[in-house]
Amino acid sequence: MRYILYLCGMNEKILYEIALILVPGIGDVNAKKLIAYCGGAEAVFLENKNSLIRIPGIGERTVDNIVSQSSLLRAEKEIAFMEKNNIRALSYLDKDYPRRLQHCPDSPLVIYCKGDTDYNVDKVVGVVGTRNATEYGKYFTEKIIEDLTSDNVMVVSGLAYGIDTCAHQAAVKNKLLTVGVLAHGLHTLYPPMNNKLAQKIIDSGGSLITENISGVDPDRENFPRRNRIVAGMIDCLIVVESAFKGGALITAEIANTYDREVFAVPGRVGDVYSEGCNNIIKKNKANIITKSDDIRYIMRWDVDTKVVAKQMRLFRDFSDEEKLVMNIFEHKDMVHLDSIITETRLSPTKLASILLSLEFDGVLVALPGKRYQKL
Repeated sequence: MRYILYLCGMNEKILYEIALILVPGIGDVNAKKLIAYCGGAEAVFLENKNSLIRIPGIGERTVDNIVSQSSLLRAEKEIAFMEKNNIRALSYLDKDYPRRLQHCPDSPLVIYCKGDTDYNVDKVVGVVGTRNATEYGKYFTEKIIEDLTSDNVMVVSGLAYGIDTCAHQAAVKNKLLTVGVLAHGLHTLYPPMNNKLAQKIIDSGGSLITENISGVDPDRENFPRRNRIVAGMIDCLIVVESAFKGGALITAEIANTYDREVFAVPGRVGDVYSEGCNNIIKKNKANIITKSDDIRYIMRWDVDTKVVAKQMRLFRDFSDEEKLVMNIFEHKDMVHLDSIITETRLSPTKLASILLSLEFDGVLVALPGKRYQKL
């Protein structure tokens, strides 16, 4: 074990985290719970059986699977595969892990990345849609991404046929970072027709990511789970075309539960692949989008308040409690509400009042997804 860790240049922490999520009966939520109770992934494997059984929600069979430590052998093999194929693993507590995804309760404990991309850029847009894209859908996808080039967005999609493929191609063409979220391990690429596109994505600074270890094939049940990663990584989601039911609508539904803004492209009444978009617009589950300015307006990307805010801060005295909040932003421009609550230890009611005051005075701005940005 030690030899492999040294060879791969990886620390022991990621080995145990990979092994933990591979234990049968443990999902992402329970894995995080175990880490919190025991103080780390390695500590979970070192804990005695009686202590593990007392952890709420962890059954005896699951505990037996942990104690056997058989998943550590598979984790070793995965680390060797990663080293051979230039893949990095990010734990949900790592600073390079996508911070937007980090705050989702069911976010993956570990993600595997092919490509060295910064996932924590200022603006991240998801683009999804039907695999049976029409010419109208393809044109709109290309046009909206081209128009967002000046905003320097990162484009996230699922590298599937149709709209996903078009979104990644348009991002590469316009020299934007793009990330393909896969529903399988990095030993393969689905669909095979996108092999060249996948390499272009990586060559242009983007990446492929997945929560699945090598050997996991693109089985049907993996795609809805993949969709939650797309929804969690982004600031907003654009649904270009969708039938009345489809994977794009699943992603939109998840994005809504994560407090992400959802946009949908309206289509002609009666068109099969416009039914889904028209329906979520009708049900107020998506903003209507006809041009890039719609996104800028809703997301407040068109408001340049930084100069005014800096001027106001020169003449504003902060209370002791406001200083607690502002200290969090000393080395960060953007912080999630959960982090502010945790670090200040202020009551939610008191904190809401402070944040509102700071927002009114142009010191902070509230963003979608319960995040705040320093201006």
